[in-house]
Amino acid sequence: MIRILLVDDQSLLRMGFRMILDAEPDIEVVGEAADGATGVSMTSTLRPDVVLMDVRMPGMDGIQATASITAAGAASKVLILTTFDLDEYVFAGLKAGASGFLLKDAPPVELLTAIRTVADGEAVLAPTATRRLIDQFAPLLPDRGQQPGRDALLSKLTDREQAVLARLAAGRSNREIASELHLSQGTVKIHVGRILAKLDLRDRVQAVVLAYESGLIKPGSQ
Repeated sequence: MIRILLVDDQSLLRMGFRMILDAEPDIEVVGEAADGATGVSMTSTLRPDVVLMDVRMPGMDGIQATASITAAGAASKVLILTTFDLDEYVFAGLKAGASGFLLKDAPPVELLTAIRTVADGEAVLAPTATRRLIDQFAPLLPDRGQQPGRDALLSKLTDREQAVLARLAAGRSNREIASELHLSQGTVKIHVGRILAKLDLRDRVQAVVLAYESGLIKPGSQ
């Protein structure tokens, strides 16, 4: 059973999400919160598998709440809900430790798929969305160039893993990476897993963020 906490200041939206989720035999809504601070507290108490987190809320917003949840070492995964595709808060949310983002008006099937994907330990950020995220936000990151952080990052990875990470950060899917590097998709998946483990990252979303922030990948590189 996947246990869900809804965090959104709009009661009608919470009601709508609950109706969709309660109809699923493998999903249970264990609580609702109308603001970020309450969401953080309830996450600590209820320990849900997935937190559906709104961004714009009074008091502590969804970004701050996400950061608090991940900083506390909670096993709960955060799925950010946003009104506008790739609004200015999404990149901050991913940096804060969210496992992905989803539009509030996404079809129910996408919501359910996203929840199950995140609960299974994967990230909800399709390759096409990754590319759009990079296009919009990577140019805003400082150009750090060749710096100690980049060298330290590279030293932890093999040449093959560096090649996989570069393509991962450019928004390539496992299938595309496999094709470009002449590997099987299974081998690519193994490499991705090793990259996450070596760099102590939760998922491939964080790998993308780290690759750009460290200067390993520069905005505009493909």
